Amino acid sequence: MEEWKEYKIGDVCSRLRSGKNIKADSVRSIGKYPVIGGNGVRGYTDVSNFEGQAAVIGRQGAYCGNVRFFEGEAYMTEHAVVAVGNELADTRFLASLLSMMHLGNLSAQSAQPGVSVQTLSKQIVRLPPISYQKRVSSILKSLDDKISLNKRINDNLEQQAQALFKHWFIDFGPFKNGEFIESELGMIPKGWRVGKFGDIADLIKPSIKPETGVVYNHYSIPAFDNNQIPSRDKGEAIKSNKFAIQDSVIMLSKLNPDHKRIWYVDKIEANAVCSTEFLPFYAKNREHSAFVYCYLSNKHIYREIANGAKGTTNSHQRIDANAILSKDLAYHKDSISQFCNLVGVLLKKQNHAVQESRRLATLRDTLLPKLMSGQIKL
Repeated sequence: MEEWKEYKIGDVCSRLRSGKNIKADSVRSIGKYPVIGGNGVRGYTDVSNFEGQAAVIGRQGAYCGNVRFFEGEAYMTEHAVVAVGNELADTRFLASLLSMMHLGNLSAQSAQPGVSVQTLSKQIVRLPPISYQKRVSSILKSLDDKISLNKRINDNLEQQAQALFKHWFIDFGPFKNGEFIESELGMIPKGWRVGKFGDIADLIKPSIKPETGVVYNHYSIPAFDNNQIPSRDKGEAIKSNKFAIQDSVIMLSKLNPDHKRIWYVDKIEANAVCSTEFLPFYAKNREHSAFVYCYLSNKHIYREIANGAKGTTNSHQRIDANAILSKDLAYHKDSISQFCNLVGVLLKKQNHAVQESRRLATLRDTLLPKLMSGQIKL
């Protein structure tokens, strides 16, 4: 039987220290290297201060004690503690172990709010031999790699769907050899009409209060931001009313529109609810759901929607649902049907990959505590 030993975190790390401050104007939406803070990527820049594998620990604020595994080259900020394993600790294994230790609770042990490197270094971890750690890391990596691959596939499918929407309904590419007529929106194919988005889609938001003892599939803002699809929460843990949602829902976040959040789900899970900060749209003809999704997520149309948001500050602006429903658009129902027959296949593939990733993540999270404690022998 392989022997497990106890160590201080500081004794199993070749590096355990915070990153460096970076000026706000050096962080952009595109760049050569990701800028890593306490909650993951916060932008990009053209310089780096780290390369390799690391457990990245949130040092301050709401994400204090949050742990993520990182591999690559990046700029680590002062809000992240970077931990790299030495000959005693495989870094991926160490990151997984630290993620289970509720490090945010250490904040109270520091003179300043947050987790200090000094406090972290004194915490005790129980580790198996490095050979066992590497076998565990190999299993976790295979699951994470497949989840990452699914995400890249879905990003590509999204680009295809958006390119086809632009080709059909903005550039009118498939109809360019036909006759065009003048309209209040400019030249449009003959036989098309100018109407409102509300002619195509409904906003349906039945409010419910989650019940104690019931587990809900909860589409929330944090779930979206953390790539949970969705989170599974007990009714007693959900503190506010939600909207009940159905198959073929398109959920658009009305909160802080500078950060676009939009979900399309063709087959909804049991007891599915979404945050009241989402606007749940449905195609009047459910076979036209792909059009409604692509319309709302088109970058130019979304920017128009976001520019109409209302609020007293940038951080509390909200999209106006009525303004979306009253937006003018040119459409032809037969053309929408043809488009959805084509693009609906891409969106179904996306949903299939999302569900597969969810199953893999559930498997990983189920195995993790058993692997970390030695309950499963490899």
